[in-house]
Amino acid sequence: MIIISLKAARVNANLTLIEASNQLNINKDTLCRLERDSTDIPISLVHKMVALYKIPMENLYFGKISEFNKTR
Repeated sequence: MIIISLKAARVNANLTLIEASNQLNINKDTLCRLERDSTDIPISLVHKMVALYKIPMENLYFGKISEFNKTR
């Protein structure tokens, strides 16, 4: 199974940080922070991201991006 970061999912969906944050109804700084560390992301936002990015939840990495990069 392929697991990708939230940022990669956003980029793959051809969305800028501003476009995605507007569609998710969150501040762009919040989205930027969550792309670096999604440890405490609300499940309601996860569901919005899954729908917006058109990717199954099980293919998204949730946690600190520094930890994700260590395993790659």
